[in-house]
Amino acid sequence: MIHTTKSTRMNKLEERLASVVEAGHDAIETRLRHLDGEWSRGRMVKATAGVLILGGVALSFLVSPWFVIVPTLGGLMLAQNLYSCKSWLGDLFAGMGFRTSCDIDHERMALKAIRGDFRHLPTIHEIEDRDAISRFEDEGGPAYEPAMPRVAPLEAAREVVAATKR
Repeated sequence: MIHTTKSTRMNKLEERLASVVEAGHDAIETRLRHLDGEWSRGRMVKATAGVLILGGVALSFLVSPWFVIVPTLGGLMLAQNLYSCKSWLGDLFAGMGFRTSCDIDHERMALKAIRGDFRHLPTIHEIEDRDAISRFEDEGGPAYEPAMPRVAPLEAAREVVAATKR
């Protein structure tokens, strides 16, 4: 089974992002829609274990009680995936080209950043903290004149959460 290193995965991601960006805005939208439907390695493990468990229970009732081995295997595979960093079934799906949900989310957030989704979100420098500014000015620091309107921390958090849910 071929395991890819983190730098290899990053290079593939960078190449994929570059080709999507080169294709234009519509390609970014298409890729984001594709990512919304992409199944992760973990989702495949859970789906496979569920099919094994349900199918095995049905077979044990309909065909032979010996088929109880199948849901037991499915449960063991699910438990291994839950309690272990690596799982046999997860490695199988990795070899088939399924990515982790973290890898998928990383690409999704990179595309959104490239598209400009986060351009107008408040940064730490735009969140109002009058007490800190006053303390800084009292200690001899320069008077601070914000170039942009200040945003309350709660409002900033709401804007960021709303933007990252898109």
